Amino acid sequence: MTDLELQQLRREKWRLDGKAIPTIEQARAFLEDVGVCLMYPQRPPLLVPTFVGAFVGSNDRLPEWQHAFKDPRAAEATELMVRLLREQSAFEANLFGENNGLLVAASVFPYFYALMGERNPKQAPKAGSRSPYSPLACDAFELICRDGPISKQKLQEGLGGSVSLVALDGALGELWSKLRITRVDYKASEGSVWDVLYRWAPEAVKEGVGISVQEALTALLSKYLDCVIAVEPAELEIFLGNFIARSKVRDAVNALLAARELSFVHVSGKSMLQITPEKVAFVPAERPPVAVQERRSFAERRPRGLKPRVNPRFKRR
Repeated sequence: MTDLELQQLRREKWRLDGKAIPTIEQARAFLEDVGVCLMYPQRPPLLVPTFVGAFVGSNDRLPEWQHAFKDPRAAEATELMVRLLREQSAFEANLFGENNGLLVAASVFPYFYALMGERNPKQAPKAGSRSPYSPLACDAFELICRDGPISKQKLQEGLGGSVSLVALDGALGELWSKLRITRVDYKASEGSVWDVLYRWAPEAVKEGVGISVQEALTALLSKYLDCVIAVEPAELEIFLGNFIARSKVRDAVNALLAARELSFVHVSGKSMLQITPEKVAFVPAERPPVAVQERRSFAERRPRGLKPRVNPRFKRR
């Protein structure tokens, strides 16, 4: 495989070849096919498809999240993405500290939750010197549990007028990055609408709690490789390192290589990982009927390269 061939396969998979996804059915199918995608491109680039790119059908001059408000294509793509969130065909996670959500397909989300979520999701977060949650985040979680789904505007009012939007965004980001809450809707007049994840998607959370870390990592690793076709080990560790320690990613790769679930492929001189292609079963050619075989002469049926034997009694003297 050449690098050009790999890029073309990715363009087809990521819907950057002109085959856009303007309808909810196409958007749902695209997300299930790739498993995960960013809403917008980001810097430095991350090897993963983008929802806005698939919506447009191209990666030409795509807006980043900072400039999305000026691009009408981004507004239409966001409206379609919110519809996926409402029907729970997609879940959104905040992993990169930006307003650029990672969209996760419904079938993939339980494995994602097993790596990132709380094993006891109903237990309220507590603030402290060793806690990843601030006092404001804990207060916001309690208010969302009591009154959610709730918009950010009403959250600010419920927490007191002295709470700034910047501080509230930071608190929501703390809860969102640990999958304690999720964005479930968006209203132009009130902004994002939030709910606790275990109430919004109880079955997905319950399934995720019951999945082991090793099983979840193996599933996500395989789905990501299917999405990118082939990838260098370092790039694989960069992506999955956002969810789990890179040493565990290497261990999972080595285990799958030993089991021959993964293999290496050379792409323009680079050694890349891929899902081991399925072997094509050998189907022997049909043998002709016996009657036909009997009509064939011995010379025709003689194995190639075998010389005919001559009876020594008939040798010329």
